[in-house]
Amino acid sequence: MLEDNKAAANGCGKIRRSAQNGAALLALMEKTGYSMVQQNGQRKFGGPPPGWEGPPPPRGCEVFVGKIPRDMYEDELVPVFERAGKIYELRLMMEFSGKFIGVCVSLDNCRLFIGAIPKDKKKEEILNEMKKVTEGVVDVIVYPNATDKTKNRGFAFVEYESHRAAAMARRRLIPGTFQPWGHTIQVDWADPEKVVDEETMQRVKVLYVRNLMISTTEDKIKAEFNKFKPGVVERVKKLRDYAFVHFFHREDAVAAMSVMNGKCIDGASIEVTLAKPVNKESSWKQHFNGQINPSSENFLAFPDKEDGTQKSLGKPASLSVRLNGQHSPGLPEAERSTYPIFPGIKLTPISMYSLKLSHFSSAVMHLDYFCYKNSWAPPEYCLYSTTSQDGRVLLVYKVLISSIADDSQSYFMPEKLCTTVEDAKELAAQFTLLHL
Repeated sequence: MLEDNKAAANGCGKIRRSAQNGAALLALMEKTGYSMVQQNGQRKFGGPPPGWEGPPPPRGCEVFVGKIPRDMYEDELVPVFERAGKIYELRLMMEFSGKFIGVCVSLDNCRLFIGAIPKDKKKEEILNEMKKVTEGVVDVIVYPNATDKTKNRGFAFVEYESHRAAAMARRRLIPGTFQPWGHTIQVDWADPEKVVDEETMQRVKVLYVRNLMISTTEDKIKAEFNKFKPGVVERVKKLRDYAFVHFFHREDAVAAMSVMNGKCIDGASIEVTLAKPVNKESSWKQHFNGQINPSSENFLAFPDKEDGTQKSLGKPASLSVRLNGQHSPGLPEAERSTYPIFPGIKLTPISMYSLKLSHFSSAVMHLDYFCYKNSWAPPEYCLYSTTSQDGRVLLVYKVLISSIADDSQSYFMPEKLCTTVEDAKELAAQFTLLHL
């Protein structure tokens, strides 16, 4: 009987709190004139506010607020955020927390990565398929296969009109629920495009040219870009199906971009944009959340999930401990377990570069991935040896990293020798990553 009374009291308390919250929200809407609707697990306040004229605020005007207490609603949140300025829209999702809230600039990502797409599908087919099942599709970016321009590379990027539209599409496209052309696709957020300040971009005199034929030579590219104005191209650096064209003067690079974009070279329709300079100093450190000091003697070590010890590929990762006497901060833990391949299971070809950084467990693979993502040339390893006093052969690698966009080159070589090629290469990659 006592328990029943407690339950009844708790129920009445919840009803009273619910009624109070409802009254407070009604009062807020009457006071502000904003509307409030609830859909897809979130409640939207405003968007647009009363009397708003013109388009919505541009990208970059939104902030993400996390760790909001579960019992806090718009009637308390709106007055707090109105101190900073007029609110266009507030979307509320609940999460239990007793901590202080956290506020940061919203990523505002409007692009999804779609993998495992049949390679014979054209851009129009992919665009139509995405529009059938998701709303707000603006464009689809499809890259032709490097060796066969009639096929795509097995993935595409879908651009949406807003971050919210992209988020709703990502939820709708959960693998297993939607199978276009009978294929199970992969869906994830696309890596945000690198943002380079306008002042830096105003100095760029290098063009990024993509969708070239593998057979197209640097000399042919230089000749084609010199056609509109002879002698303006300083040099060309080509990797597989893309290249960087360096000009003596920026005005010639801008003019060439306008003239050459969409032109055909050796039968391939090329795309030309200004190359974006990469900040080597900050790009890699972002993966470590500022935890690693580039002047530190520590080297990366990668944790093994099975026993929690530090390991690298090949030799136990006592390599880093053995050389430095302590563990160093590592990247997010990679899953190292194995799983059986059951009969009938479907395996889909995938590019290594479409994976996330956390899928790699060795520094050698991390370095290769990092160079690719920054549009640098692949790392070059040069092996050197010496003989120890007891007659053993000791090895060390020197690593060359070339940034094609600005034509800079950097050499990295650790100050320690190893007894195996595997350890020497892993150590050199670790050392390079810490000093980029």
